[in-house]
Order: sequence, then C-alpha cells, then structure tokens
Amino acid sequence: MAGPPGICYLFFMAHAHSHHHPATDAHALGSACLLISSFMIIELAVGWWTNALVLLADAGHMFLDASALALAWWAARLADRGFDQQLSYGYHRFGVLAAFVNALTLISLTIWISIEAVSRLWSPEPMLPLPTLIVASLGFVVNLVAFRLLHNTSGNTNVRSAALHVLGDLLGSGAAIAASLIVMTVGWLYADPLLSLVIVFILLRGAIGILRESAHILLEGVPTGVDLSEIKQTLCTQINEVQDIHHVHAWGLTAERPLITLHAIVLEGADVYSVISEVKALLRRQFHIEHSTIQIELGACPDDPLSQG
Repeated sequence: MAGPPGICYLFFMAHAHSHHHPATDAHALGSACLLISSFMIIELAVGWWTNALVLLADAGHMFLDASALALAWWAARLADRGFDQQLSYGYHRFGVLAAFVNALTLISLTIWISIEAVSRLWSPEPMLPLPTLIVASLGFVVNLVAFRLLHNTSGNTNVRSAALHVLGDLLGSGAAIAASLIVMTVGWLYADPLLSLVIVFILLRGAIGILRESAHILLEGVPTGVDLSEIKQTLCTQINEVQDIHHVHAWGLTAERPLITLHAIVLEGADVYSVISEVKALLRRQFHIEHSTIQIELGACPDDPLSQG
C-alpha cells in the first residue's frame, strides 16, 4: 500500500526505517504538544476579535493538534512498556490506533473548515488584517518549531499522523499571513475562505493516506513491500531442503514491524533446526522481517482438510 501523500510523508520518508527509541518520540511529541497548547489560547482569542476565519480555523486545528499530540505521546509511552499477559505482542499497536483516530479528527476538521469557507464565499465577512498578520506570523514560528521537534524521531505512523496535524497548523498560519496581507493591500475578502479551502485540500490528502495506512495495519493486511509469492519462491529456490512453502500469513504489528508465519515442507532426514535457522536468516536478510514463526512438516500438512479426515 502506498504511503500517505503530501509534504509530511516526504519529510519523514528518510526516517521511516530508523531505530530511535520510543522515549525519543515521546519527548518530542510532549514538547510539541506543550508548545501548540500554549499558543492555541492566544490565537483563538485574536481570531474571534479580528473575525478572521483562517485564524479561527487554525485555532480549532490547534486544539485538535494538542489532543492529537497528547494521544500520540501517550501511545509512544505505552509502546515502551513491552508485553504482558494481556497483550503478548506489547503495546505497539496503540500508536497505530492513535494515528487512525488522529486521521479521523483531521478529516472532521477539514469538513468543518470547508462548510465555513463556502459560506464566506457566498457572503464575505470583514476581518482585521493587522492583528491577524501579527498572530499568524507568531503562529508560523511556533508551528515551525513544533514540526522541527518531530523531525528527529522514528517517523512511524503515529508520529507522522501527529506531524500532519502540525503541518496543517503551519499551512494555516501561512494562509492567514497571506490572507491578511491581501486584505491590507487590496481589500479582497475572498482571500480568507479561498486560502482556507487550499489548506483543506492539502490536509485531506494526507489525512486519507494516514487513515488508509493505519486501517490496513489494524486489519492485519500484508505490510507494504512484502510480496508473499516472492517469499515462497525465494525460500523454495534458495534453501535446498525446502520442497514447498504454504499457509503464509504476513501482517504488521506497526508499519515498521512486519511479522510472518508459514509452513515449510522439507526433505525427510533434513536437519530441522538448520532449516529453520536458514529460513529466518533469509527472511531477515532479504525481506527485513525480524519476527517469524516457522512450522516444519515432513509430509502432508496437518491443517489441510484431507489430512484431517
């Protein structure tokens, strides 16, 4: 499955396979959350005073951002807890769940902004451009710092979904700057709603991408880049003792943690331990799958209907 489109995805692509500790993610997310929350109150107050939709939309977005960052921070903290009797694979999926929820909230926000922007296109409303320009400029700096904080992280689905919220704020502040300058110079009130719609388009593309990716993981779909047919063929051709590979199932604990189970029919008299070691080594080396479960069979598969009767 293709990754989420947009600036946020490109920004984090280089970090998708890094090995940052979850604590690094949690620290960056927590710092960004505190920064965004602090500025949100200022922007909301000035937005109501100036009647600037781009500021109000950005303040509402900042509220969702603060919630999204807090949720992502909590998920990153949970991912560091390891496994227990209730969750034998650990808490890594909480990050995927957080990404899914954050994408849904972002889509909801774009719908609200779209409705408000369209109404203002039909009936433009005045705004105070100078206070809007000042607050939007400060907001741009705040969001740029928050976005930068999230750069030096693992770049996983959880972090990218949170960063997409921050990117929306960054674009919102830029649009507010542009709208206020246009109103100050030429008095064209349509700049406010039109630029808001541009932001909606950019955010919606990224949010849908994150939503698809996280939903695919939660539904235990085959991870991106994992070709089951290629795995079968490679194992059968490169390991002499392997006669057949079947019942292959691959899924992702997260986007960065693919897992696989498979059955392998081997030649009678083969060294079972050696075959398992070779299969696991090949999966790690060629397909980057660190966790695998291999069932070795010397004849008919006991899970097939014919062998059970």
